[in-house]
Amino acid sequence: MDKKAYLILENGKVFEGKSFGAEGAVTGEVVFTTAMTGYLETLTDPSYYGQIVVQTFPLIGNYGVIPADFESAAPALKGYIVREVCEHPSNFRCEGDLDHYLKEAGIPGLYGIDTRALTRIIREHGVMNGRITTDPSDADMEEIRSYLVKDAVGSVSAGKAYTLSPEGEPRYKVALWDFGAKMNIERELVKRGCEVTVLPAETTAEELLALKPDGVMLSNGPGDPAENTGIIGELRKVSESGLPIFGICLGHQLLALARGGRTVKLKYGHRGANQPVKNLLTGRVYVSSQNHGYAVDTGCLPEGGEMRYVNANDGTCEGIQYTSFPAFTVQFHPEACGGPHDTGFLFDEFTALMDAHRA
Repeated sequence: MDKKAYLILENGKVFEGKSFGAEGAVTGEVVFTTAMTGYLETLTDPSYYGQIVVQTFPLIGNYGVIPADFESAAPALKGYIVREVCEHPSNFRCEGDLDHYLKEAGIPGLYGIDTRALTRIIREHGVMNGRITTDPSDADMEEIRSYLVKDAVGSVSAGKAYTLSPEGEPRYKVALWDFGAKMNIERELVKRGCEVTVLPAETTAEELLALKPDGVMLSNGPGDPAENTGIIGELRKVSESGLPIFGICLGHQLLALARGGRTVKLKYGHRGANQPVKNLLTGRVYVSSQNHGYAVDTGCLPEGGEMRYVNANDGTCEGIQYTSFPAFTVQFHPEACGGPHDTGFLFDEFTALMDAHRA
């Protein structure tokens, strides 16, 4: 872990630090997360596909690696940057350290740089591409600048359908459309008595409706939502079926696009476990976990959609209630691993919506 390594940003700025995790060079979109805990959930969140993730909290790895806390089977990010990495974790659930975990996963890491200065650059100038390497002479600046996150959803979605069942008789049948779903979405649904059938991203509306679910869950996921034209077309058909729908993060954006809305890329996104969202109906503010670089354009909301939640920091759209069919979506993560549990009640709202539809 004493080998020199570098982060080279597309604007020419170079940060010198030390290498940990897997050896090798990677290029990706550099983003930062402000979460103070939950680094394992961050590492295994499929929504980070194609990105180099910077942790703003200075010490990472102190409770080691705990597979029970993973949000997917393997990391989808390109690289990982921290100020200080803990080499000797301490936790009764710990099953390894971060360095060895990243080596096994093939993810290069960089530590010992000024992550505060790096975060300020991204915050002021916006998300930019970068390259982690142990040899700065191998950096092709044109290649770094031209990097794009491509085929994001297809790269992280389930390869085939599978079903999860609760203990006892299921109360609901839910189709979880997997665009890069975090595992805790499945857990929250199963906990509420749902039999969950996880469907790959390329599932057609006809295939989904043939399952005769009580409701449809649209998952989180990575990349530019507008690129998923095929999914958007199929999702519009599903929305016209009248089935109850609950969407999270990318699912929120995709349903908005399917109903005529528009999405925009944010300057540096919302990534962390401390984003305040305000319920426009009640005025109550919740602290939420978030991970996204795009948002639904408040100036072009979907047909039949009314903004229900707004980001208290920058006024961006955080949730939509649909009036023409039974659906609601949120930009934040009510499954909240890791993060606050303020908005877990939204899963109960979804089961209530399914109850109302069956009545």
